[in-house]
Formats: sequence, structure tokens, C-alpha cells
Amino acid sequence: MSDFSIEKLQQELGYVFNDPALPLQALTHKSFSNEQRNDELHNERLEFLGDAVLELAVSDRIYKIYPDIPEGGLTRIRAEVVCEKGLAKIARRLDLGLGLRLGRGEEKCGGRTKASLLSDALEALIGAVFLEGGFGAACALVQKVFAQDLENSANIRYGTDYKTALQENLQARFGRLPEYQLTRVDGPDHGRVFTIQVSFDGRELGCGEGSSKKQAEQNAASEALLHSFVVGLEDN
Repeated sequence: MSDFSIEKLQQELGYVFNDPALPLQALTHKSFSNEQRNDELHNERLEFLGDAVLELAVSDRIYKIYPDIPEGGLTRIRAEVVCEKGLAKIARRLDLGLGLRLGRGEEKCGGRTKASLLSDALEALIGAVFLEGGFGAACALVQKVFAQDLENSANIRYGTDYKTALQENLQARFGRLPEYQLTRVDGPDHGRVFTIQVSFDGRELGCGEGSSKKQAEQNAASEALLHSFVVGLEDN
């Protein structure tokens, strides 16, 4: 584990372990443990625990900070970040590959760069933090380490462009686009309020108002997303 420091890792995680054996176990692959005569603990059980803790901690965070994104959107954001590829990306940022304890075979096979081993080690570290510090400490770690990735995913998928989000969803599922119709215009010339209705296959999905037609369309699409417009729509 040359050029790797547990102290630096703890700083990156925002958590200092009272038990130094825990982060060491989290970085220990089964192949290393199997080669040790003292049958040293490996990270599989911690990874099992961390997997569940991470999903709940991420769910808790995005539920609170993105009140306008519907359930399906939150699920997609979480899945994009809390997957092997997403976790491995974060693990590489933390230089976990340098800290992995691997058996000779895994070492020769490039185990330090394998996405599966890196993501497992990160989940094991989260499990170790939870085991010692509790759910609050795990949530603090998620806020420090995962916040930017979650924000990037949310912005890419949604941002404030609800119209695009609605369009992409329906296009992907049905191969067709929603329709927007101006249903009402209120107010004086200098303060118009436009009302737009968005429909799909003759069914109203949402209705929105705005000082411009563009803004009214965004608000209509937002309402469609927020009110689970997919209920009752059947995939082909």
C-alpha cells in the first residue's frame, strides 16, 4: 500500500476511525485474507452492510434536497451514482486502489483498477463508518463524498428543464412526444399570465401557468412529473 495513507483517506471521508482495524478490514479483499495463515478478516460482510446503508443515506439526502423531483427521478439519480460504475469513479477519486489489500493472483490480474473491487471497498468503508459511528456519520460521509456526483446527476437529468425530462421519458417509453396547448391568457398586456395544458394520447398530464408560454410549458411538464403522470400509461 505504498503512497497510500489511512490518515489521508479519513480526511477525504470526513471520518476518523477509533478502531484502526475497521478501515483496514474494509480494504482487504478475500484473496488477501485467504493467503494469510491467521485467516485475516476481509471486507465482504462490511460491503454487505455498507450497500444497504449507502442506499438509505443517498435516498435520505436526495429526498430532502430535491423536493420537486418525483419518485421515478429520484430512483434514477440514485441508481446512476450508487452503481458499480458510479462507485468505482468515486473510489478512484479517493485513491482506494492504492490501499486495497489483494492476494497475489488478484494483484497480477490488475485488481487495483477493477471497478467491482473498488466499488465493494467503498461500500465496505461506508459499512465500517456506520458500524462504528452510526447512521449520522454515514450520512455525513455521503454529504461530503457523494454530494457533487448526486448534484451532477440531478442537473443532467433535470435541472430546471422539466419539459425535456418529460419528453425524454415519453419518447423512450412510447416513441411519441407530449402535446402542449394554450388554454387561457389572463391579465393586462404588460402582465400576461399564460395557461398551458400538456397531454399525451388525449390524456391531460399537467397544467401550468407562467408569464410566458415557455415558462407555462415548463410548469405544466413539472406538474406532470410531480403528480406521477405515468400511472395508467401502458408501455407498448
